[in-house]
Order: sequence, then structure tokens, then C-alpha cells
Amino acid sequence: MDSIRVLVTGAAGQIAYSLLSSIATGEVFGKEQPVELVLLDIPPMMKALEGVVMELQDCALPLLNDVVATCDEAVAFANIDAAMLVGAMPRREGMERKDLLLANVKIFKSQGAALDKYAKKTVKVIVVGNPANTNALICKKYAPSIPAANFSAMTRLDQNRAQAQLASRLSVPVNAVQNVVIWGNHSSTQYPDARHATAEVNGVTQRVHDAVKDDAWLHNDFIKCIQQRGAAVIQARKLSSAMSAAKAIGDHMRDWWFGAGDRWVSMAVTSDGNPYGVPEGLIFSFPVTVGADKQWKIVEGLNINDFAREKIELTAKELAEERDMALEACTD
Repeated sequence: MDSIRVLVTGAAGQIAYSLLSSIATGEVFGKEQPVELVLLDIPPMMKALEGVVMELQDCALPLLNDVVATCDEAVAFANIDAAMLVGAMPRREGMERKDLLLANVKIFKSQGAALDKYAKKTVKVIVVGNPANTNALICKKYAPSIPAANFSAMTRLDQNRAQAQLASRLSVPVNAVQNVVIWGNHSSTQYPDARHATAEVNGVTQRVHDAVKDDAWLHNDFIKCIQQRGAAVIQARKLSSAMSAAKAIGDHMRDWWFGAGDRWVSMAVTSDGNPYGVPEGLIFSFPVTVGADKQWKIVEGLNINDFAREKIELTAKELAEERDMALEACTD
């Protein structure tokens, strides 16, 4: 079997450190799929990246055919099959979200152009670096030769968090809860939606709403917990989510690569302006199904009540504002 070429940016960072071994051991692209890992980071991180390469070599992984460490986008993006864009300017103390967005425009504009010039046109791109949705939008804009459907931003971590919180509340295994939805932005405006979710409790599959029997919790504490979970992790460990983020990247890409069966998964993808009234062109998290052909499809026809509509409109408004700021910065 031929190798696939997988790029990870920010490869000397915390998230990549948890992610790389799962890619190289077959947990993401399959237990028989050889991989070539391409690791991109900025010049000051190249010494640390040398250590990461040494560790990957020392793991003696049968599926890992090659490792390339570079700070050159022309090398990193050449002929890649999948891109996990983890690296981004981190948010520093006193930095507003707008400042973070403007700092990252240059990075993702450049990486979009590199994708357009060097990558395979079939490449699957997941953006993780925050603000992920808008970074993905900019990346897509500057890679016009690659289909818009090949770009996504990660909200799978939020879905995993929501699924785990519901499972804990119901005292059931995590995989007993299905079809939790994350709408919108990977930010504190996101809407974690349990209204369409199901849970298997004592051998009976039922609506999560009926199993929880606590609308106040579902509409308040549950939503706030997921929206603020990243901040809570930082407060507790003084570092951002790394292990759980790496796991979610793998979940996202594996389901995209192989299909998700009849499960809904949350992915931030390009809105066509039709489902649920989300403005066209925004990278917005929807419930999607993914076929074995690696094509995602937004789940349509879900009932959106007034509560949900308000939440969806709020997060869409934030994303529209981010888009406008980012596009303006691109012309400066």
C-alpha cells in the first residue's frame, strides 16, 4: 500500500506532541496505512522539532515510512493528502479575540496560498488553530483551486465534551450517547445542542431530553459548561487543552477519511446559505453525516425552536463579524 503524506503544523507544540503518535500508529488513517509525516513549525522551534523527530524514530513505528521536519511551506505542503493546521499565534494575556484574529490572518493567508500551489487538489484540511472557523475561511479563500468542501474547522472537541457531560449526567458509557450537535463557532458563543441527541439507558434508547428530565440544566449549566470548558482546563492545569484536542483531531479526520456511518458528527464547514439560515460562505459548525466517499452532508430538516434559533443567530453574527475583520486585514 502506498504511503499517504500527512502535514501537521505547529508540530513542536503541545497538541501535536499528543497527536503525532496516534497518526503514526494507524489510529487515524487505518492500521495498515503507511504514512509520511511532514512537520511544520516556525524557525525558532526547529531545535525542539528535532527532538520530536528523534522520539518518533525511537518509537520504531512500522507504519511510519518517513518524517520531514521543516520551516519551509513549499516543502511542507508539497503533495500532501491531509493537513492538520494546528499551529497558530497563541492568545497572550491581555489580548482580545480581535487581536488574535488579526495576528493569524497572515499565517492562514500564506498557508492557503501554499495549499493552492503545492498540495494535492484532493487534500483534506482541518484547521485547529484559533480562531479556527475564521482561520479556515481565510485558508480556503487563498486556495481557490481546492474544493471548498475540503476545508473544515474543528468543533469535535466541543462535541466530545458535550457527549461526555451528558453521559456522566445519565451514568452511561460515552458511546451510549449519540447525535449531540455543536452549532456555530468554536468560541464561547457556540451552541451545544442536546435536543436531537439520544441515549441508551438500561437497554432502552430514548431522547436525552426525556432521560435527563431537567430542562433548566440542559438550557443553562450544560451549555455554559461546554462553552467555557477550554477556559476551565487552562485555569486548572495552567495550559490549554492538548490531550483532548489531539484526540478530537484524530476523531474528526478518521470519520472524514472513512465515513461516520449513520452517526452525526459536528464539523465546521462552509455554509451554502440554505440550511438553518446561516449566511452563505461562513465556516459554521453543523451536524453532518460523512459517507465512505469522504464527502460530508449537512443534516437537514431538524426542528429549530425559538431558543435554538436565538443561539444559532448569535454565533453566526460573531462569525460574520470575524469574517469581515479578517477580510479587511487581508487587504491591508
